[in-house]
Amino acid sequence: MTRPVLRVGFVPGVEPDRFVRRWRAGRRPAFLETVPVPVSTQREALTSEDVDMCFVRMPLPTEDLHLIPLWEERPMIVVGTESVLSLHDELTEADLAEETEIPADGPDDAAQRVAVVASGVGFTRLPMSLARLHHRKDVVHRPLTDADPTRIALAWPRAADDDLRQEFVGVVRGRTPRSSR
Repeated sequence: MTRPVLRVGFVPGVEPDRFVRRWRAGRRPAFLETVPVPVSTQREALTSEDVDMCFVRMPLPTEDLHLIPLWEERPMIVVGTESVLSLHDELTEADLAEETEIPADGPDDAAQRVAVVASGVGFTRLPMSLARLHHRKDVVHRPLTDADPTRIALAWPRAADDDLRQEFVGVVRGRTPRSSR
């Protein structure tokens, strides 16, 4: 008899390693497979059953999903190392008023926007995890103190809820095999 596989997706910037280690440390009824999922297809990955569960970046339509909010990501401004903004320890919206923003063209264009600001043109906004993921020698990132954070959550279809998914929820919430719900 083969063990089932629980496929857990994660969007860029999310590092599921600690949950994978916890899963593998216990005697689990299934293998765990992690799958990178672009932000632009995080919803479709769940509805098409490419993954059983997914660490998603909000906002996301959730009417037919279970959703467990997990953590917030601090908003960052990414600028070239030659930018005057790089001299600040942290920034506010007022600091950005006269600067050129490189806006998002889509949910998966963080690397391209970082490349543009590396050339010395403007700034871009990213969650801290993406700013770190796309860090280069010719850019720096600074906290934006007066902006709302982004949120990461664990999502899975309501219609597909089962004991296996609930066991992974327990791992994410820090329950051990000896803990009770």
